Amino acid sequence: MNTINIRKLRKKESLPYDLLYLADESVEAVAEYIPRSNCYVATIHGQVVGEYVLLPTRPFTVELVNVAVAESQQGKGIGKQLVLHAIETARTHGYRIIEVGTGNAGIGQLALYQKCGFQIYGVDVDFFKWYCPHPIVENGIPCLHMIRMKMEL
Repeated sequence: MNTINIRKLRKKESLPYDLLYLADESVEAVAEYIPRSNCYVATIHGQVVGEYVLLPTRPFTVELVNVAVAESQQGKGIGKQLVLHAIETARTHGYRIIEVGTGNAGIGQLALYQKCGFQIYGVDVDFFKWYCPHPIVENGIPCLHMIRMKMEL
């Protein structure tokens, strides 16, 4: 198996927009939160294969707002490594709570976050209905609601 290196994106490096938009189709939303966030990338042999973004939201709280793995690299455990790295990064930086939100139809994402220790604490009803310009369907299920999850660090 190839060694995965996860690191903070350097200031002068280009953002991995192809991956950012894989996780969040809203160009406007990405443009809004990226300047206030820290982006981390996963690389294999210097090639970016995944990313995550941490956004400070409230005192002692950070949100994992974007996680993506290149489609050609999915199913290899990279997503789990990214989520676990995000949790440890948040802990190391002194945050007490890490939050994440995902669509109600993202069965794989819901399972991943819970396996990593997140617990559901709320639902933003009709979030995607108002947030996304076109309907989203995953796993044959309309994605309408944001499932909010968190973990105490």
